[in-house]
Parts: sequence; C-alpha cells; structure tokens
Amino acid sequence: MNQLIISAATEGKEAANPLVPNVWEMGVVLVGFAVLLYIVVKFIVPMFEKTFAERAEAIEGGIAKAEAAQAEASAALEEYKQQLTDARAEANRIREEARAEGAQILADLKAKAAAESARITEQAHAAIESERQAAVVSLRSEVGTLATTLAGRIVGEALTDDQRAARVVDRFLADLETQSAGAAK
Repeated sequence: MNQLIISAATEGKEAANPLVPNVWEMGVVLVGFAVLLYIVVKFIVPMFEKTFAERAEAIEGGIAKAEAAQAEASAALEEYKQQLTDARAEANRIREEARAEGAQILADLKAKAAAESARITEQAHAAIESERQAAVVSLRSEVGTLATTLAGRIVGEALTDDQRAARVVDRFLADLETQSAGAAK
C-alpha cells in the first residue's frame, strides 16, 4: 500500500530533486527576507541607535556632571582653604593687637603708679619739711626762753629786752649748728 501511495504521488509530478530549491519557494523566501530586512532597517535599527545615543548621551552627561561637581568641589575646597588662611591671619593680627594694647595699658599703669608715687613722696617731703619748720620754730621759742632764763640766772639780771633776747638765742643756735656740723664731719 505504501508503494501505491508513493507511485501515485510521483505520477502526477515529475520527480523533483529535494536538493534543488523550487523557484517559487526561493522567491517567497527572498521576498520574506527582504520584508524582514526592510522592517529591521526601517524600525528596529533606529530604535537601537536611538537607545544607544540616549545611553551614550546619559553617560557623557553623567561624566560632564561629575567633572563639574569635581571642579565645584575643588573650588569650594580652595575657597575654604583661603578662608581658613584669612581667619588664621586675622586671629594673629588680633592677638598681636591685644598684646600691643596690653603692653600699652601696662606702660600707662606703670607711668600712673610712678606719678602717684612721686606725688605721695613729694607730699611726704612737704609734710616732713613743714613739721621740721614747725619744730624749729617751736624749738627756737623754747630754747630762746630757756636761754634767756638761764642767761639771766648766770648774769644775775633778767633779760627782758626782746631784741637782746633774740640776739642771744640766735647766737646760741648758731653756735649749736656749728658744733653739730663739725661733729657730723
């Protein structure tokens, strides 16, 4: 029965070689390939190229943004370093001004203290001189009185004359000063 089917199939057709393609088959395959090639070239390749361009642009944009960010960070770092340097210089300047001001204040205080000391010393000297003068005046009057009384007892008469008494007292004090000056040498 198999032979019958094969012989019936081969009777209507000439014996076709399976290795040689049929012209119609070859045309259909070429037309299908051309349509498929047209679709790929017209629609798919542009989509791939568009996607590739977008990705390349995104990568280049990312690199550019990274470079810009790096440049901005470098500029910020330089600005920070400059501000730090300026701040240190300002701190040194303020410190030096404070030292100079402190030295000036100290010098002013020393000058004021020296002036006050000189004033107090001068007042003390004036007070001592005033007390010495008062003591000399008091001593002269007491010595004068004692000298006139003593001289009156020695002489035997009262020295009531004020001019004479003053001369006697002055001479007595002058003799005392010359004796104390000679003893001091």
